Amino acid sequence: EKLKTVQQTYGKDISGEIIPIVGDVTKKSEIEKLVKEIESKEGYLDILVNNAGIDAGKLTPDGKNAEEMKKNLFDEDTFEDWSDLYTTNVIAPFFLSTAFLPLIQKATERTHGWSGTIINISSISGLVRISQGHFNYNASKGAVVHLNKMLSAEIQSSGLKIRVNAIAPGVFPSEMTTGESKDDQKSELPKEHKEGLPSQRPGKDKDMAAAILFAASCQYLNGQNIPVDGGYLIQTGT
Repeated sequence: EKLKTVQQTYGKDISGEIIPIVGDVTKKSEIEKLVKEIESKEGYLDILVNNAGIDAGKLTPDGKNAEEMKKNLFDEDTFEDWSDLYTTNVIAPFFLSTAFLPLIQKATERTHGWSGTIINISSISGLVRISQGHFNYNASKGAVVHLNKMLSAEIQSSGLKIRVNAIAPGVFPSEMTTGESKDDQKSELPKEHKEGLPSQRPGKDKDMAAAILFAASCQYLNGQNIPVDGGYLIQTGT
């Protein structure tokens, strides 16, 4: 339903076409179906954006003593929460990227001066030294940052001409940060929500679009993780 809303809302008066495809990115069989469907319709894939991600809620990382900290972190968290996060946030991008390699390489071979590209959506949460109340989420996003490095290194050492980069968003409105989305599938964060940032506002969809276009179009960019955070990392450090 949400994909159809996106198609109906944003698929008009554009040069291309939005075609919704539903699949479970946490299952290899579903990923293989996605590859076959795109291969049958297009024959190649110019850009793959690994954007699926989940959170598991926040914990209180501190405590007045060791017992309280143990209660907040050990008692309140589960192996299942960690496993679910890693399955969606880390393992899925790996299998999606590797499954689509042949179609992305075909995109490179069909256009002179262009290299097919993979864009992984990481997070500044994978870069900061603090937990921000969710050790599991931040650890998973840190893993995405390293996965991005390894994929870019191994793909280029294999002789394939495919660029791999990541974008690390800061505070942006989404269903994860606001808990909901409107009828147009957009979420909102009021400006005053992050006036303490150097940017004095949360990110906007145009900010993310600009970063995606840069990563997709800059043929000299490879193996990088690009923070788009309004200056958040300036304040918190890494």
